[in-house]
Amino acid sequence: MSVASWLVSKVKNWQIKREMGYPYAESRPDKQIAYVFDINKCIACQTCSVACKTTWTSGKGQEVMFWNNVETKPYGGYPLRWDLNILKRLNGQSWDKDGTYTGKTVFEAAPQGERVLGWLPGEEDYSYPNIGEDECSEIVERGDFFSGIHKVWMFYLARICNHCTYPACLAACPRKAIYKRKEDGIVLVDQSRCRGYRECVRACPYKKTFFNLVTRISEKCIGCYPLVEKGEQPRCVTTCIGKIRLQGFLSKPDSPRKDNPIDFLVYYKRVALPLYPQFGLEPNVYYIPPVHVPREFLYQMFGPGVDNAIETYRNAKNDKELLAVFMLFGSTNKIIHSFKVEKEYALGFDNSGELLARVPVYIRPYFDKKNGTYRHNIP
Repeated sequence: MSVASWLVSKVKNWQIKREMGYPYAESRPDKQIAYVFDINKCIACQTCSVACKTTWTSGKGQEVMFWNNVETKPYGGYPLRWDLNILKRLNGQSWDKDGTYTGKTVFEAAPQGERVLGWLPGEEDYSYPNIGEDECSEIVERGDFFSGIHKVWMFYLARICNHCTYPACLAACPRKAIYKRKEDGIVLVDQSRCRGYRECVRACPYKKTFFNLVTRISEKCIGCYPLVEKGEQPRCVTTCIGKIRLQGFLSKPDSPRKDNPIDFLVYYKRVALPLYPQFGLEPNVYYIPPVHVPREFLYQMFGPGVDNAIETYRNAKNDKELLAVFMLFGSTNKIIHSFKVEKEYALGFDNSGELLARVPVYIRPYFDKKNGTYRHNIP
């Protein structure tokens, strides 16, 4: 595959199962901040968005900044058409049967003279953070009813900065103002170096780098690193009332740990998938795909692992270890580094082996005799 001359390095991208061109040599952090979002449980209450906004982006020039947002697919997106614009520019994507991506990444498809295939949103693109909210894929006709397969569908997609292994914002910055921390993989902007060229905004395919019109510099999600450094999970995670989020640290692809809950979900069970892996950034926010959405739509968003992820998720009730990890979502504000199942309980531990959470592992009966009501379980 011919690539631009500036792609001086070949780096291994495990999500697309091949090497790809990138301007810098591979340099994975000691540990990589990562998240898993179970979007089957997201109700778009926007508590995460509000928590993030009130904590980090309530100042002047930050009015249109949503480091965390929840959008409704298939029609929602913030900024407008953030994903459609990049997908159109990539002009189609293809995967081999073994899961190898055979198309070009945003680095390899970059036009002559540019480092990343990108686009710069206009001012109006940031004017509608709730566009498409709760809009279904089709009109619900009179007499339609749910019969096990959703003819008409929608789902909520929670989004933050992916703190990518190969950040496009970092690759594009001519000032080298963006850097990735060696100790935890968090991607940050050195605002003393930034001159507001907005190349990072243009380059990020997820559009999670923002330009402050007052300070004239770029800003982005900082992974709540003051909390992470204290061993606590970020604000968007701990405030989630649906308990759809888990933050931890992902091991390097060649040395996963089965007792690490993030590794277990991503590497071992492969139930949590990256968003648009074909972009080539190796993002570190992983999603459990919605089970009721047409597969073709999900293949485009999460790659060829969708079928396995959904089957594994549906079978969680028969997999005690997997169920235990799901029970640990939202169980503590501390970062869980390891877990185990002990009798009927899921146990979560910090980096020193201290117990953080002890949660019962069980499936609720369909009919609750005590309360005389029916209770459903997500899987």
